[in-house]
Amino acid sequence: MNKARRKAISDLIDRLDTLKGLADEIRSDLETIKDEEREAFENLSESFQGSDRGQAMEAAADALEEAVGAMDEIGSTIDQAVENLNAASA
Repeated sequence: MNKARRKAISDLIDRLDTLKGLADEIRSDLETIKDEEREAFENLSESFQGSDRGQAMEAAADALEEAVGAMDEIGSTIDQAVENLNAASA
């Protein structure tokens, strides 16, 4: 691989590192919101938990948990891309 392509790959790795940092921040924010929603649901009385509003809160917490998992997958995918780019430019 020539110097220009190595430099281009290095630049891409830098951009992916920036993207990974942003993805980690988003994941952390989602985790906080999810925890707050889950705690709010759990602090409801059992009768209110079974109400439509309570069920909506639980569904929201579940959806946020799935979003956190998706962000984990994004982070892993970015890490794999960086590993592959490092291998390509070695």
